[in-house]
Amino acid sequence: MNPSPDKILVIDIETIRCASTYDELPKRLQEQWEKKAYTLNQFGHTELTPDELFMERAGIYAEFGKVIVIAVGFFVYQEGEWHFRVRALANHDEKGLLEEFVALLEKFDQSTLFLCGHNGKEFDFPYLSRRMLVNGVTLPAILDLSAKKPWEVNHIDTMELWKFGDRKSFTSLELLATIFDIPSSKSDIDGSEVSQVYYEENDLERIAEYCARDVVVTAQLLRKLKGESIIEENNIHFINN
Repeated sequence: MNPSPDKILVIDIETIRCASTYDELPKRLQEQWEKKAYTLNQFGHTELTPDELFMERAGIYAEFGKVIVIAVGFFVYQEGEWHFRVRALANHDEKGLLEEFVALLEKFDQSTLFLCGHNGKEFDFPYLSRRMLVNGVTLPAILDLSAKKPWEVNHIDTMELWKFGDRKSFTSLELLATIFDIPSSKSDIDGSEVSQVYYEENDLERIAEYCARDVVVTAQLLRKLKGESIIEENNIHFINN
């Protein structure tokens, strides 16, 4: 699997818990979270309350979270050089955001398009698919895995490429960016703070900017993992909505 760069769409998503506080959850969903919290405490050998765990962890589970930002980036070859263009889709309305993402995908030939993300196969791609189903959004062809054989799934995962078949550990994007000397996407926010920035500061734009920077780092890492040089900073273009 070695597609041309211009056939690859690099993505990253930002997710948050589905409600500002545990008390705002519908009773039926609260009951389900209590079961989840019990399992998390047993697995993690912790004694946190369902409320505390909801505030800290709910956003990473598609059943208890939602998507607020989807950043996408694509490679363009111009005048003998590769360029990278990045756009962040952000919306308080999750269904509207997912529909906008699907509409963007439909501009590409999905039979030849590849999606790339860091830990995308374990997080971004399934999370998007699950939230689309919850919101009644039809899965685009590239995310619909039913009846597909493994080699027919056009998904690239930079963390999987780094593992070389080793399934024992998670390697963060920031760690790989560090060892490959790729400029960091981290500034005044990291993934664990996204729900706080959203609910307490109401700063969706800040989250979108952070997500877009992660897409750039993922794209640069992909090039490094393929033995290629990173794209020059002046060839990286952020597209405003």
